[in-house]
Amino acid sequence: MNITRAVITAAGPAQRSLPLQQLVDFDGREKAALEILCAEATGAGIRSICIVVHPGDTERYRDATEGVAADVEFVEQEKPTGYADALLAARDFVGGDSFLHLVGDHVWVATRGESCAKVLVERAIAENALVSAVQPTRETKLPFFGTVGARRVEGSADLWEVQKVVEKPTPTLAEQELVVPGLRAGHYLCFFGMHVLTPGFVAMLEQEVARDDRDRGAEFAHALSRLAGQERVLALELPGQRYNLGEKYGILTAQLAMALGGDERDEVMARLIEVLGELRVASS
Repeated sequence: MNITRAVITAAGPAQRSLPLQQLVDFDGREKAALEILCAEATGAGIRSICIVVHPGDTERYRDATEGVAADVEFVEQEKPTGYADALLAARDFVGGDSFLHLVGDHVWVATRGESCAKVLVERAIAENALVSAVQPTRETKLPFFGTVGARRVEGSADLWEVQKVVEKPTPTLAEQELVVPGLRAGHYLCFFGMHVLTPGFVAMLEQEVARDDRDRGAEFAHALSRLAGQERVLALELPGQRYNLGEKYGILTAQLAMALGGDERDEVMARLIEVLGELRVASS
């Protein structure tokens, strides 16, 4: 398996403005979230990136990627109806190769130096399999994420064999069908916002989208579940945290995490303490 291509999906109606949100990166420079995502990909050895955008968004997205150290292409998703259609819009770009997929409304903060995407790509190559990044997640967050039921790979502390995938399950369904042995009570393995996907998955996705009874928006999860019954599909817990920009206070939380993990941490801490002090005085 050789992974040199990445697809960033950013065409969803509620998502399309988030990749253009300005954030202060770890180095103290202000950048669009999209530029930070592209750097995550290039740091994993990606040389070509396809960004799937809403019709009419190409030029402003192009402006946000001028400094990216990779070949960048744009595909407009005519009807933004979910990740399945977005990924299929990029199928000519990926050809018959495995590729890295990043969602456009997340940023990631690694906790052990190497970028999350780099760790994911290296493990996918080593395992020669589709690998979805996951993170143990409280059940209150289930409405935001795809969730996997899995069993731990023998001898591994961070790798699971996927058995089932459900898009945004209810807590009741998760408790019945997606409990993973070894996780804390009330926690489930939810998607991290990045995957290494294979040609077999793309073929399965095409079948899923073509079904007359398909559940719009859940084809991605359905295709992964079906594929898990035919070939090895893995889930990997990465040494890092994901931050969903689309959540309430998501941009604020992501910015705080990046600031506290960046070069200007001491200055940020001093400002936070100052603000908290002022608020305490004002409320007393």
